[in-house]
Amino acid sequence: MTPRFFRFLLVFALFAGFLPSQAAVTRIAVIYAETDDSSPSSFAGLLGGIEQTPGVEIIRLTLKDLEDPRLSQILLAASQRGGGIRLAAAGGNIGPIAVFYPDIGEPYRSVFSKIIEGIEENSQTKVTSYAVGSNFNVQLVSDELKRQDIRIVIALGRNGLKAASALDREIGVIAGGVISAPESEQRNSTTLSLAPDPALLFARLKALSPKTQRVFVVFEPHQNSWLIRLAREAARNQGIELIAQEAGDLKSALAIYQSIFTTADARRDALWLPQDSATVDESLVLPLVLQESWSKGIPVFSSNVSHVKRGALFALYPDNMELGRNLAASAIGMASGNPAMRGVLPLRDVLTAFNTRTASHLGLAPSMAQQKGFDLLFPEQ
Repeated sequence: MTPRFFRFLLVFALFAGFLPSQAAVTRIAVIYAETDDSSPSSFAGLLGGIEQTPGVEIIRLTLKDLEDPRLSQILLAASQRGGGIRLAAAGGNIGPIAVFYPDIGEPYRSVFSKIIEGIEENSQTKVTSYAVGSNFNVQLVSDELKRQDIRIVIALGRNGLKAASALDREIGVIAGGVISAPESEQRNSTTLSLAPDPALLFARLKALSPKTQRVFVVFEPHQNSWLIRLAREAARNQGIELIAQEAGDLKSALAIYQSIFTTADARRDALWLPQDSATVDESLVLPLVLQESWSKGIPVFSSNVSHVKRGALFALYPDNMELGRNLAASAIGMASGNPAMRGVLPLRDVLTAFNTRTASHLGLAPSMAQQKGFDLLFPEQ
C-alpha cells in the first residue's frame, strides 16, 4: 500500500437510522484512485477485517464514481433513513506508533517478531518497539511516549497488555497476541484475539466432513464465554448443533469428556478443542481425547496447531504477519479518529494445519482444491 493511496483515500461512515426492532447498520464508503489499487488485499489491510464485522457494510467507489449519480444516490438514501454523514478519515500523518512486546525467549520471540514485522510493513509511520521485561519502567516509557508524541500503543502478549494498561488514559491501546484480556486491562480498547473465529473453524469442518451435524466443546466460562457466544451463532449458520458444556477445573472437564465419548456418534458428531487452560490439558485431556476419538472414529479439531501433530484432524492457527498488518490498520484507524470495535475480536487471519493420517483413518478425502488450502501437513511430508 503506497503513501499515494493514503493521499487519495477518503472514508465516510454513514450511520443509518434504525427501527426499534432492527440493529443499526454502519455503512463505510471507501473512495480511491484506480491507479493506487495495486493490491486486492489493500482494503483488507487498511480496514483491519472490518468487512467481516456484523452490522458493517463496505461500499467501494473509485474517483471516477464521484462524477456518477450513484454517489449522490447513496448519500441521499442514507439521509432518508435518518443517518448523518461523518468524515471518518482522510489520510494525513497519524504520528508514530509504539509496540509493547514480551521480552521472552524462543520460540515465542520469533512469533512476536513476525507480528511486529507485519505492523511495521503496514503502519505507514514510524514504529518504536519496547520489550517488556522485569526491568520495564512504565513511568519512564510513558514520559518517552509523550516526548515522541506517541498516542497509540499496540500491546502484544499478556505482559505487553499489562504494561499498556498502566499508561495514561489518553493513549489509545490496540491489543494482540493474547487469547482474551481481563476486564481490568481492557481499558475500553480493542483486542485482536489469537482464538480462531468459530465461523472459520465450523466452515472448515463442514467442508472436510459434511456429515457432521453436532459439535461438542468443553470450556471454562471465565476464559471463553465470549468465544462460545460467537460459536453458537456460527454453528447455527452451518446447520450444526453446538453442545457447549462448562467446566471449572480439569477434574470436571475429564469427567465431561468421558461422558461425551460414551454417547458420541461417529456418523454425525465431532469434538472441538478450544484454547482453554482449564479444560484442554496437554498431559491428561489431550491423550484421552485423541485415543478415544481414534478408536471411535470421532473427528477432533482444534484451535491449537500442536494438537494436529499429535493426531487432531485439523487446526486453525495465526498468520502472524497478517495479524501484524491488521493490528497496524486498527491502530491507524484509531489514530485517524475512526470509531473502533471495542472488546475482544476473534482471529480471522488464519492458516490451516491438517493431519493426513487421521483423515485417512476417518475415511475423509479432501479434494485437490482443499489440499491446496492446507498450510501445514502432518505427518510431515
